[in-house]
Amino acid sequence: MLIYLVRHGETDANVRGLLQGWTDEPLNENGIRLAEITGRALNGVKFDCCYSSPLSRARKTAEIILKETGCDIPVQCDERLKEINIGYDDSKLAGEGILSAEEAGKFLHDPWNFIGFPGGENISQVCERTQSFLKELISSGREGTYLVGTHGCAVRAMLNFLYHNPEDFWRGHLPYNCCVNIVEADGGTPRLVAEDRIYYPAELAVDHFSS
Repeated sequence: MLIYLVRHGETDANVRGLLQGWTDEPLNENGIRLAEITGRALNGVKFDCCYSSPLSRARKTAEIILKETGCDIPVQCDERLKEINIGYDDSKLAGEGILSAEEAGKFLHDPWNFIGFPGGENISQVCERTQSFLKELISSGREGTYLVGTHGCAVRAMLNFLYHNPEDFWRGHLPYNCCVNIVEADGGTPRLVAEDRIYYPAELAVDHFSS
């Protein structure tokens, strides 16, 4: 079994540096372009099944990749693949919502000690939710190649148990738009074989929270 985890393409909220959770923000023009480039780069991959977050930015990214790879299969949505629930601070700049600037800083720089978003989730809850999807898929014993469309924090949470140092949640940066992580599961034992791979020029890879 091979599982390709893909973060969605760019949105206008990404460009503005907003905290983006369950708000259904669509891809912008550049986000569509990055998804198309990624899909063309994966043209030799035959996906047997596709799952996605129901949020349109992730679902549309998966649809574009399937189209570019010539894989005529449906996108099956799973709520567990949604981004972290940012609650009342969704679509706001970090520190400009209900959450204090100090706690917003913890989310970005000390996530395991972050209390969670008011009306939303903390990191441990996102890990539990997203990993339940991945572990269920792996334990199914099915063969084939899977495309999974999801989000930045969700990617880090889902893969956390596979990292050599799980304490380092963000791995130095937020996953870039349309980056690809590949998990190989042989006999039910998963391992990460590709991390944050991008197929477009490196100068286009932006971490909007790096400052």
